[in-house]
Amino acid sequence: MTSSGREDETRARLLDAAGEIFSCKGFHAATVREITKTARANVAAIHYHFGSKDRLYLAVLEHAHAEAMRLYPPELGLPPDASPETRLFAYVRALLLRLTEKNRHAWLSRLMAREMADPTPQLAGVVERCLAPANAVLRAIVADLLGPGAEAVDVARCAQSVVGQCRHFVIDRPVIARLYPETETGLGGLDALAAHVARFSLAALRGYQTSDFAPPQLEPHSGDVL
Repeated sequence: MTSSGREDETRARLLDAAGEIFSCKGFHAATVREITKTARANVAAIHYHFGSKDRLYLAVLEHAHAEAMRLYPPELGLPPDASPETRLFAYVRALLLRLTEKNRHAWLSRLMAREMADPTPQLAGVVERCLAPANAVLRAIVADLLGPGAEAVDVARCAQSVVGQCRHFVIDRPVIARLYPETETGLGGLDALAAHVARFSLAALRGYQTSDFAPPQLEPHSGDVL
């Protein structure tokens, strides 16, 4: 193996080892020494390949997201002229596939959950380079479904609601299985769940612009900050 080949192999081992350790312990608790030991690399390897622990962390997230998007892109290979309804189903299915991925980057969901609970300075870069491109695809789908004249804030919140459903069904599954055990039988797998989320979302989006819902007047609460 050439020296460049050995360097690429070492870099890949560092990314895999760091992903597992960061996802289990978090950014702050993970140590350079533990990562390099797990990767079977010299303790100076992180500085050589990435420059710092911070840059390694960002590289781990970017690498895992890029691989997830390669396997399950938001469009799932649909032609550009596909209907927004079909594109919504494809987006939801791809997101569920990424959230439930069991390959060697299965730790990505755990790591992102940690990042949401305890954000690091790298979050801004992760959002800009990893999450924003897929989010732009979803916003375009939602805007098409809401129709002309939809307010940007409505598009944004409806897009968030679609993602929220997907994350709820995956992340909260241990609780869901206990609260709704009847849904654990005959689910039909991931495609059936994707169809449910798409169907529910489409029904909501089709009625969103014409809804005359007015929030009731409630007593103010100290938690009313959103």
